[in-house]
Amino acid sequence: MSGLVCPLPAIAGEHIGLAHGGGGALKYRLIEGLFRPAFGIPPGVPAHDGASLSLPGARLAFTTDCFVVTPLEFPGGDIGALAVTGTVNDLAMCGARPLSLSAGFILEEGLEIAILSRLALSMGRAAADAGVSLATGDTKVVERGKGDGLYITTAGVGLIPPGLSVGPEFVRPGDAVLLSDDIGRHGIAIMAARESLGFETALESDMACLAPAVQALSNAGIAPHCLRDLTRGGLASALAEIAGAAALMVGVNESAIAVSKSVRGACEILGLDPLYVANEGRFVAFVPEPEAEPALAVLRHHPGGAAARIGTVGEAAQPGSVLLETIGGARVLDLLSGEQLPRIC
Repeated sequence: MSGLVCPLPAIAGEHIGLAHGGGGALKYRLIEGLFRPAFGIPPGVPAHDGASLSLPGARLAFTTDCFVVTPLEFPGGDIGALAVTGTVNDLAMCGARPLSLSAGFILEEGLEIAILSRLALSMGRAAADAGVSLATGDTKVVERGKGDGLYITTAGVGLIPPGLSVGPEFVRPGDAVLLSDDIGRHGIAIMAARESLGFETALESDMACLAPAVQALSNAGIAPHCLRDLTRGGLASALAEIAGAAALMVGVNESAIAVSKSVRGACEILGLDPLYVANEGRFVAFVPEPEAEPALAVLRHHPGGAAARIGTVGEAAQPGSVLLETIGGARVLDLLSGEQLPRIC
């Protein structure tokens, strides 16, 4: 492979930590400074939730993901259903209709067969609900103490409709920024289960398949410029990544961002910012201004029904910035330097 360059000096002298696998600045540096050069990917190729593959007569979306969430079962979901849902959602964020998935299982010696059976059945139900097949897979067993029960790696393919192009590079000044629902439920539910936090209000993950909402937009003749699910790093990191890739400014109104009372209260107790807390059933859509209201009407017919316009894309003297308008003024939303909640997906 020609044209390879050495990793960035700041990467070369480091060691891997939990933050590298999250949704923050360290992950960005790892990808840009190590993996892209090693794989011969030229600078400037936009990062998205999946790749677009052109074949004779069709365009496919292709994605891959790894799931290391702990605990394996949590309020509102489990690692099996999460592996399916998360992969399907990545395909949907490419504008694709999800078709088929593969799954690889890293099993730790000593994992109870009863637990594995529950998780496998959960994966099967999630795949059936999403309308995809689990077509192929593999298993490996590692020594006790080396795998934390179970890790799952997936890959997925989906069909992109003709003429549709979705990604950060297609965002334009004037685009409306829409948020599908309230934020922060998944990360807080995982933290509460992991640390046995006894909150007064039961918190469940927001894990949900996003493909039906994206398909409904397409059926209504709405062609989003960009879609992004709000997983690791939450809403703030997703907006910062898109703004950077598009070289534009994104202005966001804090009062338009829905955060449930229970999530907000938990974040205050834990010292977390809900804008950076992970979600597994929420996404942002960048749509042309004339399509903003029709798109909101479509999204409000889906579970939750709390879709809202939260901002607008503009040009800036310093492109790539996200400016959050608050009651007291404004602040810039950056990528996190680390990970608020590691191993949440």
